[in-house]
Amino acid sequence: MDSINAKYVSQKISKVRWRPVSSAALQQPEVFATGSWDNEDNKVSVWSVGECGGAGEDAFEGDPQLLCELRHAGDVLDLQFLDQDRIVTASSTGAVTIFRHHHNNQTLSVAQRWDKAHRYPCDNAPCTGVACSSPELVSVGEDGRVVLFRVDQSGILRTIDNADSSTIHAVTFLRTTEVLTVNSIGQLKLWDFRQQGNDPAQILSLTGDRVPLHCVDRHPNQQHIVATGGQDGMLCIWDVRQGSMPFSLMEAHSAEMWEVHFHPSNPDHLFTCSEDGSLLHWETSTGSDAPSFLQGGRNSTIVSRSSAAPAGGNQSLISAWLSGDSTKGRLETTHMLPSQTLSVNSLDVLGQCLVCGTDGEAIYVNSRVPI
Repeated sequence: MDSINAKYVSQKISKVRWRPVSSAALQQPEVFATGSWDNEDNKVSVWSVGECGGAGEDAFEGDPQLLCELRHAGDVLDLQFLDQDRIVTASSTGAVTIFRHHHNNQTLSVAQRWDKAHRYPCDNAPCTGVACSSPELVSVGEDGRVVLFRVDQSGILRTIDNADSSTIHAVTFLRTTEVLTVNSIGQLKLWDFRQQGNDPAQILSLTGDRVPLHCVDRHPNQQHIVATGGQDGMLCIWDVRQGSMPFSLMEAHSAEMWEVHFHPSNPDHLFTCSEDGSLLHWETSTGSDAPSFLQGGRNSTIVSRSSAAPAGGNQSLISAWLSGDSTKGRLETTHMLPSQTLSVNSLDVLGQCLVCGTDGEAIYVNSRVPI
């Protein structure tokens, strides 16, 4: 556990994201942003961890250090980096806001705000999710709207007013013109902005109970593969090219899954976090003598479900998420945090660095994730 640093921040953390790094520079991330919720004054904050993932035992100089922060109207329900300087937030007030991080004097300012992007006929509706594909960004909300913006325009580019009759909880870009949304009745909907009208290009859904889906992430190299998590704590892998049901379902958490993320450069690794206070690292291994996260002297006490097969004995998720050959390997899971009692609301992973935020008013940073 010596690679985990905990920082207590006196506010419940709803969202956490690494600032992107230049792919050409090959450096590890050093700066991340957080958003808070359920506090008297919510904030967007920017933190530095110095040299993350450096050589030797002392990979960190110390705890994450606060660089700057700015008050945020309403709860931060989502947060994404648009680029290295700009951060986009979704608010419980219905607003979508772009903040600019000024590196020279370590301050934050509001660069753009769409105040009533999501609304009911007589009140604001919470904006529940945002996704960025610069220069465009998309927001979704409790009002069932999908809203498309351009960051260099003050108006709204397009609104799909009746995209959903239920709450849309999350959104991700599949391609530059396509987004995927998940809702509170267990559906995934694919939207193609080249098409006119309010009808989705495709609908996928869980059979049986309509379990709300809370989060979605796209495989970074194969856009047709997506992962979702929801109220029942199940991890679902989908192939949007085939059928309308998930390819595999796995028992992941004992309570709501709040976020799921493929590792952006090594997508055989996936991470999930939950209301049950846990953060899991999932790895599709290829039948080596020991999975990579058990090598290199890691503390074995953090491994709780090594060699766990997918629920129902479906071992097809093994060497790659959609591999059909069950003889090639297995799926491994590892608990990444010390014992937790309060919800882990958000996580992000970049390089060998993982960060998560909790309702326990703590940020955890792991500097040496075994990827």
